Parts: sequence; structure tokens; C-alpha cells
Amino acid sequence: MNKIGFNVLAWSAEMSEALLPILDRLKAIGYDGAEFFIGGSPEESFKMVGKHCADIGLEVTAVTVMGPEQNAISPDVKIRTAATEQLKWVIDRAHDLQAQVLCGPFHSAFSVFASREPLEEEYNWSAEYLHGVADYAQEAGVLLTPEALNRFECYLCNTMQQLSYLLKKVNHPNVQAMFDTHHANIEEKKLGEAIKYIAPQLGHFHISENDRGTPGSGHVNFDETFQALAEVKYQGWLTIEGFTRNDPAFANSIGVWRNFSEPWDMAENGYKLIREMGEKYGL
Repeated sequence: MNKIGFNVLAWSAEMSEALLPILDRLKAIGYDGAEFFIGGSPEESFKMVGKHCADIGLEVTAVTVMGPEQNAISPDVKIRTAATEQLKWVIDRAHDLQAQVLCGPFHSAFSVFASREPLEEEYNWSAEYLHGVADYAQEAGVLLTPEALNRFECYLCNTMQQLSYLLKKVNHPNVQAMFDTHHANIEEKKLGEAIKYIAPQLGHFHISENDRGTPGSGHVNFDETFQALAEVKYQGWLTIEGFTRNDPAFANSIGVWRNFSEPWDMAENGYKLIREMGEKYGL
């Protein structure tokens, strides 16, 4: 069975002691790992949370985003340099957490648009930046898995075809693809076909409902999803990512204006869904 994780953004984007009882309960449910947002929390808080996870036997993955001043596809070389510096800082914090994977749409800036289609030059800039930090991440024990987002949050990579194209330019074994069923539900024609297309480059996987609520409560076709994962023999993480209004600042930044499900409903019923699907399809 693949390892199952839960992203604590359902509660908070901040790293603090308030997360510790949440982590204890996730471990009690049966989760193998927790996923954390790496943003502006104090540096020492990452080591504290990482130590607690290690103490209770909970593995770690992480997620991050880049802002407009750290946009790897900006025509301004100073901004592209800032993206590299920021990603290295994030990798250091991922190392403090003892994280195995760093995912997210860090190939470019979140919700920054150019009012046109992506340019070849932008793919080249992004690839150069990702290749430039790949060895640094590998030395820290962190696999980089950039993510394709839906058209309302990103324009460089919306589909697995675009993400694969970028990764072929990066051409580094420590930079692989991430698949998120929420975004794919919007952008891909068929989830199964998209999973099979990206399979040779696939390094991380988010189980997310169409509305970001409890997996299995909406219309994402998880039978198709898990059947495809089994066919390609995917062996990485299956991590639930759902959002709420519990952290208003973070919710506002990503356009979450209502609660889709309660966090513990996501955690408990989402875990059951993954276990049932895993057993059904032999994952």
C-alpha cells in the first residue's frame, strides 16, 4: 500500500505548537505522514514540528508557492535570481522538517498572469532555475515535484502535457512531476489518461476533491484515478489536500471563501476512501 499523507493546511499555514495535537490525531487515524506549507513561519518552528513528527513516527512532505517578487519566469533577471534564493531557503526549511518531498507550483509565481499563452522563453527560464537548485535539493534529501495548476491560478503549466514538457527541459532526476486531482478535474480530458501520460515522471500525488472538500464527497472519479495509478504501478505518496477558512489569511490568498468540509471529516473519511480504493485496485 502506498503511503498516505494529509496536508495540515486544512487547519493552518503557520508552523506552531498548535499543530502538535493535530499531528498526534492524524497518526492515530493511521496516516503515514503529514504535509506542511513552507511560508513565512519562524525558522526554528520548522525544526520543532519536524522533531515532533519524527518522535511520533510521522513522515513529512512539504508544499510551497512563489510570489510575484520570486517569479522564475519574470523577464527581470533580479526577480528570477530572487526565485532561486527563495527556493533554496524553502529547501532548507524542508530539510529542517525532515521532509522527503517538496511540491507545489514553484515553477512560476502563483496567480501572476501575462494575458497571453506561455512563451518558450518562459519554459526555458523555469527549467534553468529548477535545474539550478536540483542538486541543492538532492543534497538536502528533498525531491522537487512542481505542480500543474488550473488556468485560474497559473498559466505556465495547466496540464500534464505542459508539465512534462517543462520537466524534459529540466532534465534532472531530482525534479519530478506532481499530480493533483482537483486541478486535473478542471484541465484534463480524462484523469486516467493524464496519469498514464505523466507516469514516467510522476513523483507525488494529491488526492483532492473537485471543491477541495472531503475526497469522495464530490464528482472526482477516484475509481478511474486509482485504477490508473495501479496500472502504472505508482509507488509514491497519496496525500489529501483540502482547504477551509480556518486560516483566514491563507484562505484569502487562494480564493477560499467558504468551508467545503470540516478538517476532521476530510481526514477521517478521506483516509477511508484511500484505503478502500487502494485495496480495491491493489495499490
